[in-house]
Order: sequence, then C-alpha cells, then structure tokens
Amino acid sequence: MTDHMIDSTLSELERYYDTVPRVGGARAEDFGPLTLFVQEGKGWPYYARPALGGSGDATATATATAEDVKRVLSRQRELGIPEAFEWVAETSPSLRAAVEAAGLYVHAHPLMVLDPSADALPPHPEVRLLGADDPLLTAAVTVPALAFAAPGTAVGEAGPAELAAATAEPSAEEGRSRVSGKLAAGTGAMAAAVRDGVVLCSGMFNPVGDIAEVVGVGTLPSARRQGLALGVTAALVVEARARGARTVFLSAGDEDVARIYARIGFRRVATALIAEPPAGAA
Repeated sequence: MTDHMIDSTLSELERYYDTVPRVGGARAEDFGPLTLFVQEGKGWPYYARPALGGSGDATATATATAEDVKRVLSRQRELGIPEAFEWVAETSPSLRAAVEAAGLYVHAHPLMVLDPSADALPPHPEVRLLGADDPLLTAAVTVPALAFAAPGTAVGEAGPAELAAATAEPSAEEGRSRVSGKLAAGTGAMAAAVRDGVVLCSGMFNPVGDIAEVVGVGTLPSARRQGLALGVTAALVVEARARGARTVFLSAGDEDVARIYARIGFRRVATALIAEPPAGAA
C-alpha cells in the first residue's frame, strides 16, 4: 500500500473505532482530547480513546496530557469499569507518553489490513460459521478466553476438560447471550473449528458499514500449531467480503501471530496500542 492509501485507511479505522462503541450500546463522555465510552446495557465494556476532530481524524484534536488521562482514569474508577485506553500509534503519536506518565502500561500490537487483491484460502474442513442458536456457541465464545489466558503460539495445557469447566460458569452463558444477539441481528459473525464435537478455535468479525474487524480469534492451547486460527480467520474474511466489506482488518497479538496472518494476505499498516494498569496494580 502507498503512504496515501495507508493514511486514508487509518482515517477510516479511526472513524470505525469511534463508531463501534456507539452502535454497541455505549454512551460517549467528552473529556476534551479524549472520549470515554461507557456501556449502558449488558455487553462488552469499552475504552477511552482520542476524540475525533472535525475531519474524523484523531490527529485533528488537541494533544492529550497526563492530566487528561488521569481525569478519565478517575471517571473509570468511579464507574467501576476497566481502566483502558486504545488508540493507533501513528494517528495519535503523543498519547503514549501521556498514558505512561499517568502510570499505565502500554501493549503494542501489529495493526493489519487485508490486501484487497489477496486470494481466499481453500475452506478448512473443520471450520464452519455458527448461527445464533448453534449448540456449540457457548463453547465458541469461551475458547478465546482460555486462549488469551495463555498467550503465545506454543502448545499449552488447557484443553477440552478445561473448556467444559469454563462453559459451566455463569459468565459463559452471559457471553453466549451477547454474541447470540449480535449474530441474530446480523451485526457480527462467528466461525469455529470443530473436531469430534469440540470447539478448538473460534473468532468473530464486527462490521460497521463496509469495514469489518476480525476479533477474538483464539485457539484452545492444547490444539495450537494445527492451522486452526488461520482457517477460522480465512472463513471470517470470506464471510465479511460476501457481506460487502471493503476493508477487513485486525490487531495481531504479537509479531509471531502477525506473520501467520500475513500468509492469508494481511499487511501491517500501523501499531495498535492498548494501555491498562500494570499487572498487580490495585
């Protein structure tokens, strides 16, 4: 992609990031150069991020300071919601210093966009799309949590037994209900790799207009290194394109994961940053 194309794409993604919480049931609270999104009903908690300027570009707003960040953090604590900020390094380059000065830890993730000319992979024989009433939906919603609890690409210990225990937790049913509503409304899609009736990998995409973000792709740690995440992501890409998505993007967990996504046509365009309190912070 040319520099002009990357700049245009990043502007599109800024508008996407600002829109997703609003259509997902969140209200926006204005903190000058920052916007805090607060979920008003049942659903995923959202984040604070740079406010859009009049052009729809985060770089058009005033520069946020550590004091601005602390004001948002105070409000998040008051509301009892996660102390989280998300933004793109290249569009808001000064924000990292401000959030670090406020005491937060910053995680960096490759931000990747699908090459429009990329060929689709052949369908993986164990991967299929799930509907709102699919009996495996609870397991599919639960797998990524087990995956992200043991980050990386190495084979881990958590397997079908741990998945069965996790799906019995009340939070699993709450997650299923949220995702089922999105699938029924057509505001999301989920794919899963299933073997012998067990979900081994799953993921979703969230569309806004003609932009779709692939999110939450995770493989049960004991089933890693079998190409399942690639198969799930490829199925989501095909479905997103079939629904009219012009831009498909994702944030990779790390550089190793980014190299995997590059095999199906994703290209790095920027760096997504997530800030939260350091591990162990009260």
